[in-house]
Amino acid sequence: MILQGSIVSLQIGKPQNEAFSGMNMKTAIKKQKTEMADLGANGFSGDGVGNPVHHGGPERAVCFYPAEHYSLWEEEFQKTIAMPAFGENLTVHGMKEEEVCIGDIFRIGRSAAVQVTQGRVPCSTISFFNNEPQFLKRILDTCYTGYFAKMIDAGTINQNDNITLLHRAQKPITVLQASRILLHQEGGLAAAEELISAEGLAEDWKKKLKKRLS
Repeated sequence: MILQGSIVSLQIGKPQNEAFSGMNMKTAIKKQKTEMADLGANGFSGDGVGNPVHHGGPERAVCFYPAEHYSLWEEEFQKTIAMPAFGENLTVHGMKEEEVCIGDIFRIGRSAAVQVTQGRVPCSTISFFNNEPQFLKRILDTCYTGYFAKMIDAGTINQNDNITLLHRAQKPITVLQASRILLHQEGGLAAAEELISAEGLAEDWKKKLKKRLS
């Protein structure tokens, strides 16, 4: 159960009115890099979401995105994609979706701790923000979505902090597997039933899976 990650970039931002491709929207995807940020139950101080119905809340307090994916997307779309392109709070190294599991608890730096609750379900804002119409589709195709976590211990997170795995469920399901089950219905109803019982899974995902099974 050894997993050691690191923060490549730390960013926060409040919702702003933005115009992408001629469309006006209120969004917090345009986050700014910072050296440190205080993490609480509802996320980072100085951070926010544009649509609280579909974003934010205690179970989606922190958004992670693997730094390794940036080179993949740059190669596919043949252009530079600057961090943070996905509205993530933490761009991380060594913590891809196939390496991190639902329910994993991580220590970040000296004091903060979080538990992974779900994969991210991205929206079209990512395509608009990056001026790439196929971006959302390709993220959903690959399930390279990033993931959310809830706060376990409050604390200050620094740009250069390491991230250490403290706990993993006895029957772990990776974020990649979980996203494929939810988004692609991979594994059918049996996989959905298994995911519902996953330690630490977000209530929103449980509701969606239960609806599928009903």
